[in-house]
Amino acid sequence: MSTALELPQVRRLGPALLTAGLDRRHRLDLAAHTDVHGSLPHLDRDGLLAVADRIELRGRGGAGFPFARKARATLATADRTGAPPVVVVNGAEGEPPSAKDRMLLSRAPHLVIDGARLAAAALGAEELVIGVAAGGPGEVSIPAALAERTDLPCPARTVCVPERFVSGESGALIRGINGRPVLPPTVKARAADGGNGGVRRRPTLLANAETWAQLAVAARIGPDAYASVGVHEPGTVLLTVNRAGADQLVVEAPSGTRLGTVLEACGVAPGVGVLVGGYHGAWLDPREALEAPLSNAGLAAVGGTLGAGAIAVLPAEVCAVGEIARIAAWLAAESAGQCGPCKRGLPAAADALAALAAAGGGSAALDALETARHAVTTSQGGGACSHPDGTARFVLSALDVFAEDIGLHTAGAGCGRPVRGVLPLPRRNEATLEVDWSRCAGHGLCAVLAPDLIRLGPHGYPVSTTMPVAAWQEHGARRAVNQCPALALRIRRRG
Repeated sequence: MSTALELPQVRRLGPALLTAGLDRRHRLDLAAHTDVHGSLPHLDRDGLLAVADRIELRGRGGAGFPFARKARATLATADRTGAPPVVVVNGAEGEPPSAKDRMLLSRAPHLVIDGARLAAAALGAEELVIGVAAGGPGEVSIPAALAERTDLPCPARTVCVPERFVSGESGALIRGINGRPVLPPTVKARAADGGNGGVRRRPTLLANAETWAQLAVAARIGPDAYASVGVHEPGTVLLTVNRAGADQLVVEAPSGTRLGTVLEACGVAPGVGVLVGGYHGAWLDPREALEAPLSNAGLAAVGGTLGAGAIAVLPAEVCAVGEIARIAAWLAAESAGQCGPCKRGLPAAADALAALAAAGGGSAALDALETARHAVTTSQGGGACSHPDGTARFVLSALDVFAEDIGLHTAGAGCGRPVRGVLPLPRRNEATLEVDWSRCAGHGLCAVLAPDLIRLGPHGYPVSTTMPVAAWQEHGARRAVNQCPALALRIRRRG
């Protein structure tokens, strides 16, 4: 199991609640877990809700929704319909800059299971389902941990879903558990209401891995002891600090700790911009970021979001526009491709940012900047899931924070700095559609067959020689390759 469990280092600032014991053991099996954390109390439904209310428990997967409100809605549906609920752990973390949930699932799996077990027993659940990314460490660790448990109040199973950004969206995970394509539903439905939004149409209580672990800690030590740690909001937060040229660090810190304190402890300089909340988060000016308290309210006050707890910085020696364009292209390719913003808006923004990064000033650069801003702005609020909104937050905040760098690209020959890929992306087999200019005759058929992928310039030729192909674009790409009269297209895969 050791190879599958190679994960970032873990550090703590202040008391170790979620990371207790991990300084001495790589992974806590059931015996070690019980030795470190002690026995788990029993909570009825009122006790469960009281703990969640008193510690102000919010989801730690990105949206920050109050846990107790979700639980009450699930109970209300179960009481009204007589259908026993299902409890779901969302461990399908698809954020490249976030490793905290993968760390918990692999190194402290029983803490996550404990939180879900408390809810399953209190709600009278008929099943407990843990969703993990296929090929990730949770695929090995969670089944091994479940096999050690004899105290679960209902059947439990692990479901593996593709390791994609949208797989971690709650509706996509529930669809995957139900045996359907792991994509966000086109019609929004609350999991707590059951029906089309729930597992097997049952009322469903879903929370991410860290949320369940926080609940287990609070139930063990009591709400008062839990709330004695943290400022502004009770307890601790799990953070993933991304370091350019070095491995990620997972850090547990009291809620409200200054962001600057965390960066300093990890040996990270704030650079020219600090990203908080991951790739659906927001960029902050370093001067504001260093003083920002790491809590939902503290980050919101400066225009940020805690999100999935991912932190990254952009060093001064790289091209900010090029680095942002690189992530925007990946986010566009990771979409489900089911609605207008994902099919049109996000790819248009990514293309415009790439053009801006390569521009040598003048009207072309200004047009690219305006196109990027317009594309993400008009994508907000119109998607079937939160992916367009999160991507827009990432891009628009970058355009504000890196205005000086953008000015160099619009006013002259660019910033002259390289794109080094300092922001993490997964190592996967990536497909690109490539144009052989020695063959291309400008027929334009490719743009008809793959309009979401290929755009033509004023003279009828594709505007780019290399285009990343998203999963939902592969059918169109293959059609374009097979039917190109000049045989000028090919799909290349890079591992």
